[in-house]
Amino acid sequence: MNKNILWLLAFALFSKFAVALDATHIRLGVLASGTLAWELAAMKNEGLLDDANFKLDTVALANQQAGKVALQAGSVDIIVSDWIWLSSMRAEGGDYSFYPYSANAGSLVVPANSDINTLTDLKGKKLGIAGGELDKNWALLQSLAQSQQMDLNQSVEKVYGAAPLLNQQLLGGRIDALLTYWHFAARLEAQGYKQLMSGEDITRALGVTETVPSLGYVFKQSWAERHKDALQQFLKIARTAKDNLCDSDSAWQKVAGLTETDDPATQKQIRARYCEGRIASWGAAEKNAAARIYQLLRQTGGGKLTGKAETLQAELFWPAN
Repeated sequence: MNKNILWLLAFALFSKFAVALDATHIRLGVLASGTLAWELAAMKNEGLLDDANFKLDTVALANQQAGKVALQAGSVDIIVSDWIWLSSMRAEGGDYSFYPYSANAGSLVVPANSDINTLTDLKGKKLGIAGGELDKNWALLQSLAQSQQMDLNQSVEKVYGAAPLLNQQLLGGRIDALLTYWHFAARLEAQGYKQLMSGEDITRALGVTETVPSLGYVFKQSWAERHKDALQQFLKIARTAKDNLCDSDSAWQKVAGLTETDDPATQKQIRARYCEGRIASWGAAEKNAAARIYQLLRQTGGGKLTGKAETLQAELFWPAN
């Protein structure tokens, strides 16, 4: 082979190796059973990371609280979390930022043959509530009930518990209705249960017409500003992976096993609800809507859920690409 060609090949390989060494490393905290794990698998399956100008290092997280601790300790650069917690952290001096990940929230689910058809029909019923007393979905449902002159704390028998356990309670007929996370609701829907209200239904009934993300990528603003190009490319790749899972059956089939069910009907329902959570718009209108939701949460729960700050913190949201 011509020496010049060998030299060019060697130089190209060296350059690629040098770039790889110099690339930004993004440490991403990931729950094994979360939807982020699906998207990471899609990124790898579709080769979306092959030409990225960053290196993605995944850090396994036991639960959401572990992710928050890891972010604050500097063990990870990005996690998926909610903007309510983030606003309280920013009010205490943290420089954390939020970029939309999903609008999926909770669902109010009842048996198919239930006589519960409206919010007022919950009176005298036993209601399961995933996430506990300070769950955002529960606070918003209470706010909606108050707008209809109904105090859910007095009107229903509340049963708090972990989402999987409450699913079993509803299946066994030990509770009459369940306010739970979207993916647990999707599993029930696949078995014939009906969604009475989604999280978005609740906020729309409260006068918020915009689609507001419930979860987002969370990172330190100072870190993001130092690695802006890498972060923006990661966010773009992540959106592509999500779109591929929703728009391509073959892409979805490669990750369907990560849903922790082999039942095709359940996988189909989980996918449908997951894709409903895609964020189509992220601008001033949605950010103002988030501020209105924040005020509703403060009115319902005082500072228990939102912390000491009376308003949503300025500059909390990372701008759109």
